[in-house]
Amino acid sequence: MPDFPIETHPLPPFAPPNAKLLMLGSFPPPRARWKMDFYYPNFQNDMWRIFGLVFFADKDYFVEAGGKAFKEGVIRDFLYEKGIAISDTAHQVVRLQGNASDKFLQIVTPLDLAALLAPMPHCDVVMTTGELATDTLLSLVPSETTKPAIGAYSEAECAGRRLRLYRLPSSSRAYPLPLAQKAAAYARFFREISLLAVNGHLKVHHYGHLKVHHFKSGF
Repeated sequence: MPDFPIETHPLPPFAPPNAKLLMLGSFPPPRARWKMDFYYPNFQNDMWRIFGLVFFADKDYFVEAGGKAFKEGVIRDFLYEKGIAISDTAHQVVRLQGNASDKFLQIVTPLDLAALLAPMPHCDVVMTTGELATDTLLSLVPSETTKPAIGAYSEAECAGRRLRLYRLPSSSRAYPLPLAQKAAAYARFFREISLLAVNGHLKVHHYGHLKVHHFKSGF
């Protein structure tokens, strides 16, 4: 059996002290695919295009002129201002196929969720993208926690803090949902947690013919 190397996460968590939301993926792709030294660095991943559509009605808002890289500084400033933290659910992994697919990632050491949340006292919403990230997060909270469906949330406790755990569509292009539908789902989520105004840039009624999951209301 091959002896696969253990990879330690190459990025520190992005954890603004004012964060209200913590976004969690699984683990970065191999560095050869990076277009910046930040989260979701693969240019084939649409997370920052989703953010551009939701908050600025422009899928290329966070894309450099020439369309070959992301605007890392603009992304960092935007997230800090909005109070959005980002990390991944895995601290150490083994890549069974040497690629970016979650299907071939083996989690060796998960994120220390309590330690990450500690300096962010206002953060009570955690959002995952992807099946592996969701399953890994659930391993870090009480076992009776319900796994949220895509477009919904469950409640959990971590280190004495009550959390809402949301699950959103993966921003990977391997996830079979058009970009516009993903953006509409994210817009609903950001409105639900009051990070996007009701009259924000993405007009959800423009996508009224698309099937988008609805979030439960209330806490």
